[in-house]
Amino acid sequence: MRVVALLLALAACAHAAPQATQPNTAVQVVAADSLARRQLVAVAQVAPSIRQEVRYASRNNFTGEVLPGYGAAVVLLRREAAEALGRVQARLAAKGLGLKIWDGYRPVRATLAMVAWCERTGQTKLLDDGYIARRSRHNQGVAVDLTLVELASGREFDMGTPFDEFSARSHTTNATDTVAANRQLLVQAMEAEGFTNYVDEWWHFSFVVADAAPYDLPLERW
Repeated sequence: MRVVALLLALAACAHAAPQATQPNTAVQVVAADSLARRQLVAVAQVAPSIRQEVRYASRNNFTGEVLPGYGAAVVLLRREAAEALGRVQARLAAKGLGLKIWDGYRPVRATLAMVAWCERTGQTKLLDDGYIARRSRHNQGVAVDLTLVELASGREFDMGTPFDEFSARSHTTNATDTVAANRQLLVQAMEAEGFTNYVDEWWHFSFVVADAAPYDLPLERW
C-alpha cells in the first residue's frame, strides 16, 4: 500500500474524541488516495433517508470559512461505519425518527486547518481541552457528527446546544429534563449498533474498524 508522509502540525482528533492511544507525533502516515476511494462510501448510497448538512463545506461553521478538502458537500464513511449507521436509521425510522449528519470523513488537510485556526486566533485552549484535536478519527472515516430529527419533517430535537459549541454545556451528560432525554435517546440508538460517544460532545460518535488509517483525499475528488 502506497503511503504518503504528511506533516501534521501536532496531532489528535478534532471534533472527534481525543485519542489517548495516538501520541502527538510530528509525522502522521496518510494512506493513499486510491485506498481511500476503495474503503470510503457515500452514506447517501447506503442510507439515503439520513439527512445531511455538511457544515465544513459551507461558511456555517466555527471558522467561518469552507475548510480545505470540502469542495463537495458529501458525507463519506468507512463502509462498516456507514452500514452500521444505516441500521441506526432503520431502528429510529420505526419510531418516526431519524438522523441528520453534519460531518463524517474529514481530510487531514481540514484538521490541519482547524488547528491552524486555533493558533491564528489565539484559541489554543480549544486544543488543550480536546474540543479541537490534532489527529482525528474523522480522518479515518470512522467518526460522525450528528443529531436526531423527526423523520418526516426533519425538525431537529432540542439537544441544549448547537453543533460545535465548545463548552461544558455540550458535555453529553451535562443536561436535564428534555435535553437529557434527547441526548440519551441518541446515545442509546448509536451504541446499539457499535458506536461510542465522545463524552465532551453530545454529537460526536466513533466506530471501530481493525485497519483504520487516516486519509487526505479531498471530498471533491472522491
